[in-house]
Amino acid sequence: MPPRRALLALAALPLAGCSATDLANALTPAGDVTREEGLAYGPLPRHRFDLYRPANLPPDAPLLVFVHGGAWRAGSRGDYRFLGVPLAAMGCLVAIPDYRLWPEVAFPGFVEDTALAIRTLAAREPQRRLVLMGHSAGAFNAGCVALDPAWGVQPLIGGFIGLAGPYDFRREEVTPPEIFPQARIQAAPAPLRAGETPPLLLVHGAADTVVGPYHSRILAERAVAAGVPVRHVVIPGMGHLGPVVVLSTPARWLGLADATVGSEVARFVTGSGA
Repeated sequence: MPPRRALLALAALPLAGCSATDLANALTPAGDVTREEGLAYGPLPRHRFDLYRPANLPPDAPLLVFVHGGAWRAGSRGDYRFLGVPLAAMGCLVAIPDYRLWPEVAFPGFVEDTALAIRTLAAREPQRRLVLMGHSAGAFNAGCVALDPAWGVQPLIGGFIGLAGPYDFRREEVTPPEIFPQARIQAAPAPLRAGETPPLLLVHGAADTVVGPYHSRILAERAVAAGVPVRHVVIPGMGHLGPVVVLSTPARWLGLADATVGSEVARFVTGSGA
């Protein structure tokens, strides 16, 4: 869709009751990217993922798994077509899984689902380097399984990208706190280990008032101290949703894209890591 038509749609769709994600999805052309919807990674209704594949994808191109945010209470794989298409266009296979939400489950149920999705996807695409990416609550889920070997999938993960993620917090910081039974929640309770912890790319907006930028800073400092490859990127003036929004095609058309985030993610996913 050309920019002029995109702007017209931007004005019209909210009047029809469309959500922000509906709008972003409607403004995202598929191009040469195809989507397979509702593939199973486990037995439960929320154990489903969508798969985005660009044309002529090499058999050894990376697999990027994106775990969505939503405060562990909301969100769906179908909301993120606007992200799956441009990520796949970077030259990788993209999987976006659902996971169970509160009140169906509390911690650790949603992290267990993320681990199950990783096991299934790694077995399905064993020839590909698997990079795990998450935003906000999804970055916590992804960080748990990438950084803590106790979840049993760390060796399957070739890199972790955290976008505006919370990695160390108290249960009372979450609404409702019943989502987390423990007093303190850490994505990486065990020490990070060079050669075992995958390379990290941590992106945070400096103006994030939902999840403070210190979360990424502290995790980056731990990685440096442990000798784990890490790239820590703080974007001035960017808020909580920014790291995801700027990757979208509509943001690029409307002049809202930040090339820093896209280039950092592309280099990490298709290159050699941090």
